[in-house]
Amino acid sequence: MFYRNQVRLVIALSVLSSLLLGGQLAQRARAQQNQPGTARSYAVATQNAQGSPSPRPSASPGQEEETLPSDDVVRVDTDLTNILFTAVDHQRRFVTNLRQDDIRITEDGVQQEVFTFARQVDLPLSLAILVDTSVSEERTLPSEKEAASEFVNSVLRSGHDEAAVVTFTGEATLEQGLTGNSARVRRALDRVEFVPPAGYVGNGQIAGTPPISGTNQQIAGSTAIWDAIWVTADEILSQTSDHTRRAIILLTDGVDSSSKKKLSEAIDRAVRADAVIYAIGIGDPYRGGVNEGSLRKVSEQTGGRAFFPHDESDLRAAFTEIEQELRSQYLIAYSPTNKNRDGSWRRVQIDIVNQDLQRQKLKLTYRQGYFAKSSTAPAPSRSPRRQ
Repeated sequence: MFYRNQVRLVIALSVLSSLLLGGQLAQRARAQQNQPGTARSYAVATQNAQGSPSPRPSASPGQEEETLPSDDVVRVDTDLTNILFTAVDHQRRFVTNLRQDDIRITEDGVQQEVFTFARQVDLPLSLAILVDTSVSEERTLPSEKEAASEFVNSVLRSGHDEAAVVTFTGEATLEQGLTGNSARVRRALDRVEFVPPAGYVGNGQIAGTPPISGTNQQIAGSTAIWDAIWVTADEILSQTSDHTRRAIILLTDGVDSSSKKKLSEAIDRAVRADAVIYAIGIGDPYRGGVNEGSLRKVSEQTGGRAFFPHDESDLRAAFTEIEQELRSQYLIAYSPTNKNRDGSWRRVQIDIVNQDLQRQKLKLTYRQGYFAKSSTAPAPSRSPRRQ
């Protein structure tokens, strides 16, 4: 016990030093980011990728983390892993009175010793709102924009949270860079519109074929969901402060027709960026409806949830639940028994061990694992193509 207290004291001193330096750097970065005119729209280059290469190895989420007694999560060079989770009862009410003794966490089937267990109710948020603007969203886009705008107005706290807006068809476009100004985010959402591809005659019908040289028109007529997720995690959220909770709000029907990246690659890149995905499955029922399976998979494997609203009321309710979940999380910090820095996937499982709570059949939501830190250096990143 004495030895462990010494270790915790050393870690706490390291974290305090890192926090002071990180806070100064974050303030400088945020000051530059919020200067007028610095947020510009650009198309993200994913279509010119050769084949479907695996995402590059990168600093693994959670493997360099230490937890302070406050509501901030600070990554430093330790071997602690942080896992955030939520708990709801059978009536989908958030459970906020769990204790450390109520749960057990295992990694690859091996029980782990918990160093810290605490509620996280005030973590700063870094959000990316991804809006599908392909043909299948023509009818539903106005409702999506209005509900997303209300969500931003409710959840974004000035000076504390930040959000970006990305639209995509066969190509992703940054409409608004990360900003803490909710008015800018709402204006960006307001500007989002459906742009019909060549030959489009309405009601989801395309007459004829685009010209041979019309690459942009071919892209406009397709949908690359997994590319959009991959590049958003890689180019936007992975660059945010380590103090924030990263999340992607994905509005789409889940029908991908042109991604270079695979669904599994999009999930892996989001996990590496420590970004949870909340998918809102919405689309035109006259064009095949919603691919619920893929949206559930991309959400649940990153620690989020998928919603499938039937009307505008359901859509607003989905955004409300996402907001509540982002503010009603628990944090577990533990030092993995597997110390190998091999970049391997580590499966995480959290179980309720309190028998009274087991009878209540609580549902826990969390990311299902993480990539261990690798001893090899990450490959250099490709810069996005700007318009």
